[in-house]
Amino acid sequence: MIDLLVVGGGPAGLATSLYAARAGLEAVIVEQRPGTLDKACGEGMMPHALAHLDRLGVVTTGRTLRGISYHAGATRIEAAFRGGVGRGVRRTTLHAAMSDAARTAGVKFVLGTAGEITQDANSVRAGQFRARYLVAADGLHSPIRRDLGLSRPAAGPRRWGIRRHVQMAPWTDHVEVHWSSEAEAYVTPVADDCVGIAILSAGRGGFESKFAAFDELRQHVAGHEFGPARAAGPLRQQVRNRVAGRVLLVGDAAGYVDALTGEGMGLAFSAAEALVDCVVRGRVDEYDRRWRALTRRYRLLTEALVQAGAVPAVRSRVVPAAAALPRVFSAAVNLLAN
Repeated sequence: MIDLLVVGGGPAGLATSLYAARAGLEAVIVEQRPGTLDKACGEGMMPHALAHLDRLGVVTTGRTLRGISYHAGATRIEAAFRGGVGRGVRRTTLHAAMSDAARTAGVKFVLGTAGEITQDANSVRAGQFRARYLVAADGLHSPIRRDLGLSRPAAGPRRWGIRRHVQMAPWTDHVEVHWSSEAEAYVTPVADDCVGIAILSAGRGGFESKFAAFDELRQHVAGHEFGPARAAGPLRQQVRNRVAGRVLLVGDAAGYVDALTGEGMGLAFSAAEALVDCVVRGRVDEYDRRWRALTRRYRLLTEALVQAGAVPAVRSRVVPAAAALPRVFSAAVNLLAN
């Protein structure tokens, strides 16, 4: 019988399978999409996310990130990472590197769908598979989470993200966050000849309509080739519990506030490590509590920023306030990054 059946072959599912292999567990990944996977995301890896990849033997190429900077008109403030550097990595590059590491570690990949899930006191079944535990790593709008009744209505601002790549040499070694009256644009260097721009906002619409609000940024990239757009949302997903018997949720499937603070990948890797530890110790009932504890800082800070950004009078003061309190801004950045 399989130890862990992981449904979803994105970074969260791959990290779970890698931690499982390190712990001596047999892991099988079921993914219905063939090849290297892409997704709309900011593509900035914080220092503690890189530390997870190092422990898992995942080697990626990209661009060094030394900190975060906020921009609003002429007002700018930046904070350097104190505990190491981050890395801008194209999502496809990350997925390929993690997939290679998982195969090297002995993880089995199956192309297909899991099918109907049933479980008893000793195992969980999903289609042709029988395992001790099933890990739902099937994304922001997780069908498994929905079918098990673990989703709950999301309260608060609903936001969407859309990302495009620009073929040009990076001009920064920070993740730049440009604020307009209604959106944020995240600039991440991801290769020597490529910069990612991801826009988050509460309103729907295409990339061009959102990008029009960022005059300085538009001028900086004018004349360079843009890649296709990828979108995701609504980002806010609330979950009743991350455990339902022998089924556990990880990554975006486990719940999400917003991408504003750039912590999605690091949190997914930390949760994957905690999940596998709970399985190894036979204490899966502890996983939801541990997930809440390890994501608490992210949830509190991100929620505060999203709520502030939803009020125009407050939103306009976010970057000036950060610039007026550089030590507070630096502390907040490093609280999440390390």
